[in-house]
Amino acid sequence: MSALMNNRRVTIIGGGPGGYAAAFYAADMGMDVTLIDEEQNPGGVCLYRGCIPSKALLHVAKVITDAREAAQWGVTFGEPTVDLDRLRAWKESVVARLTSGLGQLSRQRKVNYIRGRAKFLDSRTLTVEKKDGGSERLSLEHVIIATGSRPATIPALSLESPRVMDSTTALELPDIPETLLVIGGGYIGLELGSVYATLGSRVTVVEMMPGLLPGVDRDLVSILQKRLEKLFAAILVNTTVLEMTEDRAGIRVRLQGPDVAQPEQVFDRVLVAVGRKPNSSGLGLESTRVEVDARGFIKVDGQRRTSEPHIFAIGDVAGEPMLAHKATHEGFVAVEAIAGH
Repeated sequence: MSALMNNRRVTIIGGGPGGYAAAFYAADMGMDVTLIDEEQNPGGVCLYRGCIPSKALLHVAKVITDAREAAQWGVTFGEPTVDLDRLRAWKESVVARLTSGLGQLSRQRKVNYIRGRAKFLDSRTLTVEKKDGGSERLSLEHVIIATGSRPATIPALSLESPRVMDSTTALELPDIPETLLVIGGGYIGLELGSVYATLGSRVTVVEMMPGLLPGVDRDLVSILQKRLEKLFAAILVNTTVLEMTEDRAGIRVRLQGPDVAQPEQVFDRVLVAVGRKPNSSGLGLESTRVEVDARGFIKVDGQRRTSEPHIFAIGDVAGEPMLAHKATHEGFVAVEAIAGH
């Protein structure tokens, strides 16, 4: 098998859980693999700015919660003192340890790792603007696009202010605001809202749909919501944000919804967590026959193959659900299709 696969060249754009999993699998099959990403090591959004830092902070929140709830058993701890600098440093050390480990695994498998930004010149040629300067042109045999996604925004609520955060800036823990508005009741907003609430913020969550976590089993959501109602200052469903402006007091917000007692409120910070958008623009796909749908997702078949038979797309950029394990699975599918399985 390996001798046969040594003649197959695979170029993978994006080093997240889809991209690096595909790269490692293809290398294990004996293929000649090039992996391109802008970060120093593989990891993608999940490890650098998503799943891993958020779970690290949720772990801290759970420890604090466990200590508080131990009072019910007769074991009382004092209220914690949070050293934000040390907390940030610990979170970053977790990220660094995991991403450096992936870098080592990549070298062990002899994956050619290029740090830079890739763009198609045509369906068989790629140019990479390297982070350390210069560029490199690659001829392509098989390509897997695994460029992931980025936080979505609400154009009508666009406000250039350091007080308005997305999931990336919220994970940096700039401070613990006294009041925080979370726009979006999906898993990203609820995870980060839980962290900030446990650390001391009064958190209000606004969701335009009738319930939290749209699309998730309602029986499960009802259990979670009962717990979050004790943790958050308010949960407002069927509610929209009409306007955001900044003044000296903070971010002034106008809300509209059936349970909004005070339509105009001021928050120290606002977290916009209304979903994510696929990173399909800026790749030069217009120079190929690869098709993109109205939402920006690359169109693929069951083998993750695009309209160009030698180009595949996996993970967030190829459609929902935007989950790490789904990207990994699709990476395996694409590599096996390239192998002729």
